[in-house]
Amino acid sequence: MTILDKIRKEQVREERHQFSVGDTIRIHVKIVEGNTERIQQFQGVVIARRGSGIEETFTVRRVQAGQGVERVFPINSPRIAKIEVLRRGDVRRAKLYYLRDKIGRDARVKELRTK
Repeated sequence: MTILDKIRKEQVREERHQFSVGDTIRIHVKIVEGNTERIQQFQGVVIARRGSGIEETFTVRRVQAGQGVERVFPINSPRIAKIEVLRRGDVRRAKLYYLRDKIGRDARVKELRTK
């Protein structure tokens, strides 16, 4: 094992977030302003997940005031306080970039029904 592998292994969080592409999630992000710290929530649909290990990231998209907003989060970021899965999506693609062109009801993701 090389030195880089050891560093990467130390930085990876033990908790695994169980969400996939198409899920609607709420991310609690720590925001530092001066010497105060607060939690800001970002809720949307996961449209992509890429990388592995410490380099793994996911992209979340939401529409706010008629404008599409996307944020890319590193999965092992210390700024992420909590990730909640609100809905499971039933999709057949690994990347949902086609949602960028859709508006309104067309941009909805079908919900995964479990028994």
